[in-house]
Amino acid sequence: MSAPGVLSFTQQGWEQVLAKVKRALVYLDAACAESLHWGCGASRLLEAVGGPACHLREFEPAAVGGGAEQPKAVFVLSCLLKGRTVETLREIIGRSRFQYCVVVTAVSHAAHLTANHVPAAAAAELEGQPVFEQLEEKLCEWMGNMNYTAEVLHVPLWLAPVAPHLALTPAFASLFPLLPRDVHLLNRARPDKRRLGSLSEVDAAALPPELLLQIRCLVSGLSSLCEHLGVREECFAVGSLSRIIAADLASYAPAKNRRKTAAGRASVVFVDRTLDLTGAAGHHGDNLVEKIISVLPQLPGHTNDVMVNMVELTALQNEEKNQSMIAPGCLAQSNDTAAKALWEALLSTKHKEAVMEVRRHLVEAASRENLPIKMSMGRVTPGQLMSYIQLFKNNLKAIVNHCGLLQLGLATVQTLKHPQTAKWDNFLAFERLLLQSIGESTMSVVLNQLLPMIKPLNQRTKDDYSPEELLILLIYVYSVSGEFTVDKDLGEADEKVKEALARVFCEESELSPLLQKITGCDSSIKLTFHKSKIAVDELFASLRDIAGARNLMKQFKSVYVPGNHTHQASYKPLLKQVVEEIFNPERPDPVDIEHMSSGLTDLLKTGFSMFMKVSRPHPSDHPLLILFVVGGVTVSEAKMLKDLVPSLKPGTQAPDT
Repeated sequence: MSAPGVLSFTQQGWEQVLAKVKRALVYLDAACAESLHWGCGASRLLEAVGGPACHLREFEPAAVGGGAEQPKAVFVLSCLLKGRTVETLREIIGRSRFQYCVVVTAVSHAAHLTANHVPAAAAAELEGQPVFEQLEEKLCEWMGNMNYTAEVLHVPLWLAPVAPHLALTPAFASLFPLLPRDVHLLNRARPDKRRLGSLSEVDAAALPPELLLQIRCLVSGLSSLCEHLGVREECFAVGSLSRIIAADLASYAPAKNRRKTAAGRASVVFVDRTLDLTGAAGHHGDNLVEKIISVLPQLPGHTNDVMVNMVELTALQNEEKNQSMIAPGCLAQSNDTAAKALWEALLSTKHKEAVMEVRRHLVEAASRENLPIKMSMGRVTPGQLMSYIQLFKNNLKAIVNHCGLLQLGLATVQTLKHPQTAKWDNFLAFERLLLQSIGESTMSVVLNQLLPMIKPLNQRTKDDYSPEELLILLIYVYSVSGEFTVDKDLGEADEKVKEALARVFCEESELSPLLQKITGCDSSIKLTFHKSKIAVDELFASLRDIAGARNLMKQFKSVYVPGNHTHQASYKPLLKQVVEEIFNPERPDPVDIEHMSSGLTDLLKTGFSMFMKVSRPHPSDHPLLILFVVGGVTVSEAKMLKDLVPSLKPGTQAPDT
């Protein structure tokens, strides 16, 4: 096992599951399947199950049960064992003939107590794990014999480790920071309590119970990670939801004993994604993986992987009807050392170097297999890469030996040839133009520049922007500009853009899933102009919230750097600003990076600091920095931080979640 990190943490968790699955039917939910996918691969699970048949099934109400020849089941779930999840367990077990059931949950028993409204003081007094023990009894009851065997255990399978420095949280893909307009919704849900004036006044008590429970589940997972890393964490936050999460982790009672004995120290810094959506919407990242993820279709059931068309390696014609006959390839290659090395190189290099790295790996693999390769130097083209990949065709041994590499190679070729990749530079050019306009003009001028680009379906060419792409540009504009003055000209420009966008939505022949969600209509026939206009008005209210998301910041108020005589206007990522401030050699007290105290000792320190010199905890105090972006991080941002941290403070480890 490698040194403690996000990969060893996930693999250690899966080893506990693998020890339970021999000759069992294994049911996985989507988030745990994604953790397995990146952590150790489905093949490891199949090996551990053993037997000639495939015994993996999706955990859903309609899932097929087990017959008399399948007496054992293992359920691996990312969620709380409550409500619909328990009903689904009962339904599957009820139509099966299991005699031995194991239920693994990624959520700790402490979080289950919170979900069952057990007060913290009472929870501390409890012996054993009563919630799990009660479910074990229920499992035996549903199997039809109280002498059968049931186990319920907690294993923290909540991370999908994409690289040593980058882990994602599929179970929390929907967790997103609040916007200013959400304060009205919170006030509506608490009519008898004091009205909240702004996001700065929102605390845990003001949140809906479902969101609070989701935060507690996340905190339980983070505490498990800190236990694996052997660290006592200091918690910091940038943004309103981050502050609530950081405070919950800092005061998380089950971590009290762990922190007393932890040998290491770490800083955990939470950052709200809404403070900078420019980084998520923009096309400035010169990274091949980011382009692959943007243009190739999503792998079903996954939030962070894509489908790679593998038909080129078969004798089938490369036609659409044949593509569903061959299982798709993907980016995660957890059991292929060579492919994993290439994947990590792709994550940490620029586009041009990444494409050359793909060529180098393909050439070396072909040479090892004694395939008739013709070397060519100079610029790497999709055709050249494809000619190397096709050398493996009809050679089963060579395909098996280099399957992971071939998947990454085909992902590269399909991305380079994709029409959307050609548009990447168009996006980048227009975003640069917008940056200059924002500095020199009012928001109304910027919106008027966008207006001619809003074209209905019958007027669009392949180079024009689709409705979804226009939304990306609008998010970019509003996030990078920040707060702006509303005047008569802006009101007129605003209305013109809204009307044009509403008409474009109405004239789509088919509504994409995103447009269905925005408009509330599942088909274009049902979408009237009136409905479309209401949806667009709501959309622009959210865009204005995005523009005002940094209003509560004092130091990180802007991600926009105005141009001058020598430099063009540019975008400076908020994450870069945060990390530069953390490792500022002068170590000023951070203004917008709040420290969340973990108990009475810290409060006493704060009180005594009025009379004596007591230094406050600083996020650069410790050798490990865990940066958790609430709402997601891009591949380009992860690369930027991986390169930035060692230049600011050599020796600091910086995984990004």
